[in-house]
Amino acid sequence: MFQFEENAGFVQDREDLLSVLRMRFGDLNPGVIESVYELNDLDTLERLILVAANAPSLKVFLEELEEGSESFRIIGDRFNPIDTMFEGSDIKGEEK
Repeated sequence: MFQFEENAGFVQDREDLLSVLRMRFGDLNPGVIESVYELNDLDTLERLILVAANAPSLKVFLEELEEGSESFRIIGDRFNPIDTMFEGSDIKGEEK
């Protein structure tokens, strides 16, 4: 792959990640945007796009962002995007 193609891929992945975060969680803190633009590992960017799509809260995403390239799995209830829909209710949606 040519250098300019690789750079374009990073730019597009960063923008995709920010778009998913904005769609899910609204306006972002400038520090979050800066942290995303500092990412230089394609595998980490791709993993964080999946995390952003599946994390039930921005807090969970930010914890994963801090992990950097050290984390590589996205498993468990921690990544259930509909988990927060049922907080405070039973499975039928009735208040507990």
